[in-house]
Amino acid sequence: MRIRWIVAAVGAVALAALTLTTTLQWTREGTTVAHDGAACPVDAKLADMSFALKDLNDQEVKFSDYKGKVILLDFWATWCGPCKVEIPGFIDMQDKYGPEGFQVLGVSVDDKLELLVPYAAEMKMNYPVLQGLGRDDLLDAYGPILGIPTTMLISRDGRICATHAGMTSKEAFEEGIKALL
Repeated sequence: MRIRWIVAAVGAVALAALTLTTTLQWTREGTTVAHDGAACPVDAKLADMSFALKDLNDQEVKFSDYKGKVILLDFWATWCGPCKVEIPGFIDMQDKYGPEGFQVLGVSVDDKLELLVPYAAEMKMNYPVLQGLGRDDLLDAYGPILGIPTTMLISRDGRICATHAGMTSKEAFEEGIKALL
């Protein structure tokens, strides 16, 4: 019984570390995608812009419609506490940087439409909220998505310049956005 508690405690600490980090450096196929002050690593992976997801009005939203913009792509869920903390910052950044060619896209990874609509209204989300439930192909293309929130900054030329896993400060996102605008 004691071993089970030890394993559970180690698992809880690992989950907390993943959830509460600010910016993690991930290596994907040898490509570093963490934001380290540079606008974008020269070897940054191209984002797959061929996806289309339904929004809150059940209308198809194509990622390709946002080519040429700096995109903050957020993978989140309504039950996720750190996600709820980050959303007001995304709303503010959409207002502040949207006119300069910036776009937030929020992909709910496991919520049904009937949960998303009132949640987005309550939070006053001013950016496209997309239905990602059952879209493992999207998670695989942008992964590894080991936890939520996971948020990526995509440059105007479609490269994934930074990946933030876990709750991240608004200031860290703004630093990356300003560098890419």
